[in-house]
Amino acid sequence: MNEPDPPIRVECYAGHKGEETPRRFTIGERRVEVVDVLDRWLAPDHRYFKVKGDDGALYILRHDLLTGRWEITLFEAG
Repeated sequence: MNEPDPPIRVECYAGHKGEETPRRFTIGERRVEVVDVLDRWLAPDHRYFKVKGDDGALYILRHDLLTGRWEITLFEAG
């Protein structure tokens, strides 16, 4: 049986165009600062951000535009 993913909370910065960009996120009790946004792209129902955390790891964060829910779809340890 699979365990549920830990909850993720994402804090964003709204730039001059009003587009929200992740600045930090919390996985359970662990906080990760985004040090670089490496890529971003849109899908019909989601926005994706490939980011580098202050822990040296790479993450792909997915934002569900309908529900507002964030998920981590990729984690690559630094």
